[in-house]
Amino acid sequence: MQNFLVVLYTSLPFAIAALLAVLAVIGMGVGMVRPCWLAYVYMTVFFFKNSTSYGSLAAADPGIYSRGSGVLLFPLLLWCMLGAWICARVAGGFRRQPAPPCSLRPWFLAWALMLGGHVAVASFANVTLAQALAPSGFSNIVWMAPLVSLLLLSFRTRADAIALSRFILLAGLGRALFGLARWAVLGGDPNNVYANMNAIKIKLTFFDINDSLLCTLAFAIAAVNLFQMVKARRATFWIVVDWATLLAGAACIVLSYRRSAWIGFVLAFLVVMMRFPLRRRLQLLAAGMPLMGAGLLLAAWRRLGQTQGAGGWSGLFYDMESHRFGAESERVLELKYALADFVVHPFTGIGAWGRYAGYQHISWQTGQDGGLFLHSGVLHIALKAGLPGLILLGGTIWAFCALARQALRTLPPELLGLATAGAAGLAFMLPDLLVGTPFPQVRTTQMLAICLALPYVAMAVCRQAAAMQPGAHPPPHSLARRAVQAGAPAAPAKPDTASTHP
Repeated sequence: MQNFLVVLYTSLPFAIAALLAVLAVIGMGVGMVRPCWLAYVYMTVFFFKNSTSYGSLAAADPGIYSRGSGVLLFPLLLWCMLGAWICARVAGGFRRQPAPPCSLRPWFLAWALMLGGHVAVASFANVTLAQALAPSGFSNIVWMAPLVSLLLLSFRTRADAIALSRFILLAGLGRALFGLARWAVLGGDPNNVYANMNAIKIKLTFFDINDSLLCTLAFAIAAVNLFQMVKARRATFWIVVDWATLLAGAACIVLSYRRSAWIGFVLAFLVVMMRFPLRRRLQLLAAGMPLMGAGLLLAAWRRLGQTQGAGGWSGLFYDMESHRFGAESERVLELKYALADFVVHPFTGIGAWGRYAGYQHISWQTGQDGGLFLHSGVLHIALKAGLPGLILLGGTIWAFCALARQALRTLPPELLGLATAGAAGLAFMLPDLLVGTPFPQVRTTQMLAICLALPYVAMAVCRQAAAMQPGAHPPPHSLARRAVQAGAPAAPAKPDTASTHP
């Protein structure tokens, strides 16, 4: 028996390696035939796997988003995604399908070149490669590029785009129902920094901002499906799913008690409303704003009413305000220290591996990650990469907004929800970009990449459908929407296979 156990434990690593090799071969085969299946598996991980243990009283678990010992320099999950992208690229080459156009490619290439420059400088400054490529810099932004490309390569047809829209819708509904059920029965998210560390007696649905982001994506798709003026026929089941997603998603975000989630949800709600004609917009605002406003006010009163120093409307930003007397807020002090370092190094930053001076005075800047991050995504890029980083960040957002604006004006009804979800998702994340820590987090940056990709996927599908019809005119739904938005009656569109729902 003892000899058997020795043989078993000795051969176990080799058996695991062989199993992983077999799974890799199977994955490559699937990726060559149906790359969208690998994309679905990858997105499922980010939709349902939590990425933070901050605020939990249990021992921290590094999880799948960590790079572990650092031998691979990046988490294994990202390498798997890169492999899926290669499979999708090769599969497109076999089918003689060129990669769909994407205005983000030049900007992501510039990010990669800037990261290469920082790595080169680090090699002369006795900084290890692992430190230069650490998530605490801006390497996670470079990893957004292959995911955007993977989604563009994987979802090429109208049916694929509709399936992706429904997948996000169901994922958001499932995550929202799980959060609400756990909140009602099991005491909410165990990562409750407010109750566990600040003695605020509230329960949370989700502390991780990415779960609220998923609910927002699903909310946007459901709202467009239900309330747009020009609609295709849809089964009763999907109408019920839309209404359930609308209500559960909004409730889940409100009960997260995250201020950035509240403000982001209001911004996303406004983006969704702008997709409708003025009359429908006013109707929805009159019906939805009082309900949403009452929920947010009640949640804010419950949380801020128990928070020391949070009084009045300005209490929403109680820990981000400068005080005339007494000690400075640590959130403000953190930003001041980082801003001072940026002023000293405006054109180069302190390097992707750098730590800002004075971080030791901040209570949460401890351990091996002390001074490597701060609560402002924009200032984080400015601190690490200087003005070039800010230019690239602004250019990336500008390129996305230009395409999203075009997409939301021209897409047919069945694709409009997908593009709106991407724009609403970016709007939702704006508060976190300003006062959160998005770029050092693998899950957050990959979720941002999904948001960026959605309008491009919808536009690529629409362009491909138009290109397959020689001498085709603009899609009838596009003409109908423009007429409705202008206040004129829409001309009846001829039925065709491209405008009917499966």
